[in-house]
Amino acid sequence: MQKTTPSKRGGSWIWQALTGVLLILLLGLHMIAQHFVVSGGLRTFQDVIDYLRNPVILVLEAIFMLVVTYHAMVGVRAILYDLGLDEAGKKKATTVLTILGALIIVWAAYLLLRLTSM
Repeated sequence: MQKTTPSKRGGSWIWQALTGVLLILLLGLHMIAQHFVVSGGLRTFQDVIDYLRNPVILVLEAIFMLVVTYHAMVGVRAILYDLGLDEAGKKKATTVLTILGALIIVWAAYLLLRLTSM
């Protein structure tokens, strides 16, 4: 009997789908809180700063930022893979996108903390 090896297909598509669902929920919360419950439809800069000082809101916005970044990086990676990269190209793409995603998250976290300390 011939032994078969399991497929090397990753589970990143599952995370892509889950973050897609999370994005719908978090974007809905963001839109409602930032635009629909505010008189005039927009917050002033100071209103946004005051809003972000609420710890619950800050955590929700940080999670939103993490989910958006992860979803985007995995999406770009999937597109690059679909273009037919060889194994070395896939490894480079994954490394570059991981570093880029980490840098985006660090920068966005810095901005959030900087804004809330104003």
